[in-house]
Amino acid sequence: MNDRQYDPYAPQVQLVGYDEYGRPVYQQVQPHQQAYDPYAQPQEPQQHQQQGYGYDQAYVPQQSTYDPYAQQQPQQTQQFPQQQPEQFPQQDYGHGYGTAQQPAVQTPPAPEPAPKPQGSPVLPQQRRDEHAESGGRDYRTEQFSFIEEPDEDSEDVIDWLKFTESRSERREEAKRRGRNRVVALVVALALVAVGGVGYLWFAGKLPGLSSSSDSKKGGATTAGPQKRDVIVVHLHNTKAGGTSTALLVNNVTTKQGTTVLLPNSLAVSNDDGSRTTLGKSVDADGSQGTRDSLSTLLGTKITGTWRLDTPYLENLVDLVGNIDITTDADVPGAKEGGDPVVKKGADQTLTGQMAVAYATYRGPGEAEAKQLQRFGAVMYGVLRKISDDPKAATITVQTLAQILDPSLPESDLGASLAKLAEHAKIGAYKTAVLPVQPDGTLSQQASDSVVKDVLGGQLGGGGSGQGSAVRVGVKNAGGNPKSAEAARVALINGGYAFVDAGNSGTEATSQVLYADEKNKAKAVEVAKTLGLPDSAVKQGKAAANADVSVVIGKDYKAPQ
Repeated sequence: MNDRQYDPYAPQVQLVGYDEYGRPVYQQVQPHQQAYDPYAQPQEPQQHQQQGYGYDQAYVPQQSTYDPYAQQQPQQTQQFPQQQPEQFPQQDYGHGYGTAQQPAVQTPPAPEPAPKPQGSPVLPQQRRDEHAESGGRDYRTEQFSFIEEPDEDSEDVIDWLKFTESRSERREEAKRRGRNRVVALVVALALVAVGGVGYLWFAGKLPGLSSSSDSKKGGATTAGPQKRDVIVVHLHNTKAGGTSTALLVNNVTTKQGTTVLLPNSLAVSNDDGSRTTLGKSVDADGSQGTRDSLSTLLGTKITGTWRLDTPYLENLVDLVGNIDITTDADVPGAKEGGDPVVKKGADQTLTGQMAVAYATYRGPGEAEAKQLQRFGAVMYGVLRKISDDPKAATITVQTLAQILDPSLPESDLGASLAKLAEHAKIGAYKTAVLPVQPDGTLSQQASDSVVKDVLGGQLGGGGSGQGSAVRVGVKNAGGNPKSAEAARVALINGGYAFVDAGNSGTEATSQVLYADEKNKAKAVEVAKTLGLPDSAVKQGKAAANADVSVVIGKDYKAPQ
């Protein structure tokens, strides 16, 4: 219910037509008289209205419904006839809320209904009534307050710039990471290549730096000085008697292992320089004297002696789990006519007892070298079965409980056997017999093939005593045994290591030969010791196991 009372001075409304939606449009009609309000602010007249004369202008609110999808239409302004209101004196009631209006004396007739042009005034009360009738679903712009919002397009542009910028940064970061990975990969490949070339160089496997034989065995180049570890092993036959001697050589430089078998007939020198054989030296001089004599004779350093009696060899083969070797003969058993202890053939499995029988067997009429070769085959079979780990090999040696020479304790022997086993397991191992002449002296073949290539030849002598002195090989070519003996005594008294080079054909004059220029001064001193002139000193082919070689001719006379 509308409880408002009628106010004759309030502005009146009048129906003037209908809009394009069929809704009535009203217009305010000004009264003839307006009360004077001393506090009222002067109002600016509307451009489309005439200049007022102190009367209130018609209240015509500009209302329109907001339609964001509506097409723009040209606005049409409809002029309505203005009535010239009659002027009445203004009256102030003193309530301070505005002026009272006198009602209009004359109301003009209502015009014919016409479509409402865009921008025609509609009263708020009418809007509220229509809104109530429509169930509250017809919202109008005057019911809301609008605030200025940021431009969505500008925000979209900023977001797009941020997106493209961050995307570009990610692309650049990915490129940087890719470049870093490529650089790291190149550096890693370069390090691997350098390391591989360094390893091949160190191992002597680069093309052109190793010989064909060493390449097949995986060894390094043989050029330049080489490091060798040499131990001597004496096999004592506790039942039948006799000994068998071999050198176990580990070439650290070429990674090659070799067993050098030494005949018992090999001529060596006693402590006093007198001549004897290897077999006699082992029995009489013992391990140290024999080791020193061999070092002097062969020109190599022997670091230790391993005495291996046949019972210990039997235990050793059983400890490693038997051996598999190729045998070259049937070894008969103790019973005559019985089955052989060892049968001839390839890949024969031998127990400890069988291995001892084969290593010491020498058939009727056979040369000593045959028995040495069988001993070498057994040693090769043992090295293939023993562990290549130094600690494990040492444990095996300790388990034997044998009494070792002080020059070769258990740990050193275990380490030496482990290194040799490493070569034997990959086939980088060979066995050679040192050739000697009938008189026990070394032949030129022995000097070139074994002493020089396997043992190092000109390396400084090892051991003690004469082994560290200048080695002088003496060959008797004068036909007089007393001349050679006189030369031997003179050299030993002069502090030289005497190496018996045996006998040869007759030579008229004596000579002192040196192969290396660095030994020229030594050759001059040897000539003075023997009482020979400087003209006897010449550069030539010396023995491989000696620093200086002397050929005693018919003209030689022992110094007084």
